Amino acid sequence: MPRRGNSAGSSSSNISERASGGDRGRADATLLNSSEATPLLTGQSSSPTASEHLLPAPSQTPTTRRRGDRLLSGRRRGQRNAAGLGQAARADRKWWVQRIRYYVPITGWLPRYQASNLAVDVKAGFMVACLLVPQALSYSSLTRLPPAYGLYTALVPTLVYGMLGTSRHLSMGPEALISVLIGTLVKGQLKHLYAAYSPDMPPADTVEQFSTAVASAVALLSGMFTFLLGMFRLGFLDSMISESSLRGFISGTAIVIIIGQSRIMLGIAAAPSSVHSTPWNDLKFMLSHLDQIHAVTAMVSLGALLFLRLLRVVKSRFKSAVWLQQVPDTLVVIVLTTAISWASRLGQAHGVVIFGQVDGDLPRFRLPHIPRYADSKDIVSSALTITMIGVVESVIVAREYAGRNHYAVSSNRELVALGVSNAVGSTFRAYPAFGSLSRSKLNDRAQAKSQLSGVITALLVIASLLGLLPYLYHLPRGVLAAIITDAVISLLSATPGAIAFLFKVQAWSDLFLLLFICFCSVAASVETGILLAVVISLIMVIKRSNMPRIKLLGRSTENDNDFYPIDGAPPPSRNLLRRLSFGSSTDSQDDEAPSRGAGSRNSLSTDAQARHIDGVLIVRIEEPLYFANAGQLHARLNRMEMYGDMRTHPSEAPRMSPTRAVVFDLIGMSDIDGSALEILLGIVHEYTRRQVRVLFVRVCEDVRARFEQAHMAAAGGDYDFSDIGMALLHLEQQLCISTA
Repeated sequence: MPRRGNSAGSSSSNISERASGGDRGRADATLLNSSEATPLLTGQSSSPTASEHLLPAPSQTPTTRRRGDRLLSGRRRGQRNAAGLGQAARADRKWWVQRIRYYVPITGWLPRYQASNLAVDVKAGFMVACLLVPQALSYSSLTRLPPAYGLYTALVPTLVYGMLGTSRHLSMGPEALISVLIGTLVKGQLKHLYAAYSPDMPPADTVEQFSTAVASAVALLSGMFTFLLGMFRLGFLDSMISESSLRGFISGTAIVIIIGQSRIMLGIAAAPSSVHSTPWNDLKFMLSHLDQIHAVTAMVSLGALLFLRLLRVVKSRFKSAVWLQQVPDTLVVIVLTTAISWASRLGQAHGVVIFGQVDGDLPRFRLPHIPRYADSKDIVSSALTITMIGVVESVIVAREYAGRNHYAVSSNRELVALGVSNAVGSTFRAYPAFGSLSRSKLNDRAQAKSQLSGVITALLVIASLLGLLPYLYHLPRGVLAAIITDAVISLLSATPGAIAFLFKVQAWSDLFLLLFICFCSVAASVETGILLAVVISLIMVIKRSNMPRIKLLGRSTENDNDFYPIDGAPPPSRNLLRRLSFGSSTDSQDDEAPSRGAGSRNSLSTDAQARHIDGVLIVRIEEPLYFANAGQLHARLNRMEMYGDMRTHPSEAPRMSPTRAVVFDLIGMSDIDGSALEILLGIVHEYTRRQVRVLFVRVCEDVRARFEQAHMAAAGGDYDFSDIGMALLHLEQQLCISTA
């Protein structure tokens, strides 16, 4: 028995030595990979097995145990890292999916599209196409381009916007104002082409290629400008043009269009120098040649215009008749007049100018370029003008119908979509396209549910290009002029109401601006009108942003701890102050709300007055200061020192006593940039040099940090006061300045 035990012990010892030697790695691997090793490493109990009796030493030695723990913990870390990498990959994929759905909206709404909305969207797309196709053919005459190019403009931008746009109701395509601007530009650039071929005339093909190249180049530049506005998040610029300026320009442009189309409707030939003429000259030429009216053309064109206007009146009278509202009036007019022209042979027998043969092929890809003999500066400036007008109109329309139908649109994403639509369209011979108010209104009336209605419209434009144009051979061109005139009369419909409103509220400057820009657009040119509208609007914005909003405060005659503006306005009533204190727990920044001193608890009565404190200016700054509005701060403070009221004319004699202290109430100044801080520091230095004390009250933390960085206290500005009352108490106690 002892020998058998020794033999067993020696066998175990030999096995242990072999396991701890060259085979230790294999033993560790066996412990880690076997199901029997798991309880040993995790501290769980298990029933003994034969392998445990044979190999007790490797599973029990501290070295082997530590190595096994390290290997297991390493594998667990590897598993955690792999899980972490998987989660990170899923998070990245989710982030990309969200961004793609955000910037390419069709990837978001198309997978979730409800089949029940398909019939409604198809109907809306058909109704818009019935209006878009005739308008595209008509507006092309305003651009001095072949009719097919109007359909190209209605096709490609509409299709691209359907994939990238956020508005469900905005209808892309050619617009009357944009078409007039394109036509004016092409007309001006043709002068350079004619001068290059002088004394001969350029071939017709050369003129067409030159004109289409100019229009495509403008579309590309306009698309790039609009895209950059969206990428740099400048969607707020659509509000930079005042409503009066924009209304004046739209009215003037509408009158210019009516003048040009009236000549076509009356059948009067164009002036010999029509390339160089102005709208005013066109009007004089038409009035002086009324004896050359073509009777049949005038009868057909004016009859079509009268039919369109009467149909609009009937639709407005019977709004409850759904079938009547859905009648495509322009399509009906085109079908009827084409049939009458074909049956009566108006072109051959009566000399009426008809539509004629037009190639209806699909547009081919071609990179746009600025053609030879064209003026690059004029093209770039026109692209900027068209961008501004198109962006303003499109964003306003998108916001209006989004609000009506309770969904959100992003101005910046709209700009990106409009920019890409025009850039892509320019490569397929389209001129600039933007949103249309009339077609968007029709799309909303048809209750479109998604952007699919725009895609349907684009598909119907393709069908028109491939199959419709040959059937319009006998369409009188005067009818197209009548369609355009009907559209721009709608643009003028809002002008009388705008003039009446401005007259009612006595906004004389806005009224003068509207009439002045309208007159300049008609008398000079459309470019002159839009240039004046933009320049005057920017000047007004700069002027108003350049004047800092500051108020001179006075002490209440009833409560020494209340201060409110000395501007001639009646003091706030007790009820108003109660509403102010109830509506906000913080200090009100309303012009009529008083600035409170220490310990104030009482409201003002209606007979309280604000009075100056002799030798002390209390100035409330009501907005953040930055480089634009801080420049006039020093001049306005000097005027307050002399007159105490900004309404006093500078020609009068100073009425204020010498200033000994200035208290700035910064309750409204939440921020200040470096330029404004430098100006304010200079003002404090100037006051200190004159031995005028400067105190700041109610300074927010951000502004206080800026003051500390600029060493405002060393310059003489003390900003450790929580309200005006404490500042005045400091002046009384420390500087012996009476504030009673």
